[in-house]
Amino acid sequence: IRRDDLPDPLGPTNPSVSPCVTFNEMSCRMSILPALLTNDRETSLSVSASVIRGAFNQIASFTYGAFRSARNIGMGLILSSSVVVGAGQAETVTIAALGDSLTQGYGLPVEDGFVPQLQGWLNDNGAEAKVINAGVSGDTTAGGVSRLAWTLTPDIDKMIVNLGGNDLLRGIDPAVSRANLREILQTAAAQDVDVLLVGLDAPGNYGPAYEAAFDAMYPELASEFGVIYYPDFFAPMNDGTDLDVARATYLQRDGIHPSAEGVALIVGGIGPVVLGLIAQ
Repeated sequence: IRRDDLPDPLGPTNPSVSPCVTFNEMSCRMSILPALLTNDRETSLSVSASVIRGAFNQIASFTYGAFRSARNIGMGLILSSSVVVGAGQAETVTIAALGDSLTQGYGLPVEDGFVPQLQGWLNDNGAEAKVINAGVSGDTTAGGVSRLAWTLTPDIDKMIVNLGGNDLLRGIDPAVSRANLREILQTAAAQDVDVLLVGLDAPGNYGPAYEAAFDAMYPELASEFGVIYYPDFFAPMNDGTDLDVARATYLQRDGIHPSAEGVALIVGGIGPVVLGLIAQ
């Protein structure tokens, strides 16, 4: 280490005592080459090139061998660690829940919505799954088609399709809704994404022909594409319960969207079917 103190004001200001650790300046160089024979003429040593070459080859061989051994050991540890980790961890299935306000959780705190409650139910039942909320309030089947491309990212393994409620409320022709749902199922099949198709039970407001056409499109499409079918999203809320009591207890004030208690019932009904989707 060398330090030059230039006279002020030309030079920088240097501390008079270095805070760094000091070392003995005596040379500590060591050589692993064979000792060279000396003679009376120290200034003109003549060393055989073959001796130097041989020593260098030995050093290089030792260094490369040590590096290769270390590399092999390291790769062995990495591979064995990967096997252990892979054996101890189940693969997590990622599910996109494509839907409308019923999926999105309209009118509820985030934690009480359909997707968070379903995620909690799956966790409690030991499922290695992650559910992504792809619900948009007010969405129709056509809206589901329009955003399907960016919903089905490469990490999506499964999909729950819960669309058609807003088509029903707007009186959209069931033939149009059927065509949109078919496009969704075709796209999912092309990307090797398993689907759970969730149906709805249409009321008779638009007449028996409309009701029959709407109710038929879900099971028929499920059969056509060979996907899992859940007949009615609201079925658990109506099972053995007086209609007026169910509306007061399990629906919000708008009479359309489920309350937190209603969502809990819905999740309890559809949860086992989602487990079947995960295992598919």
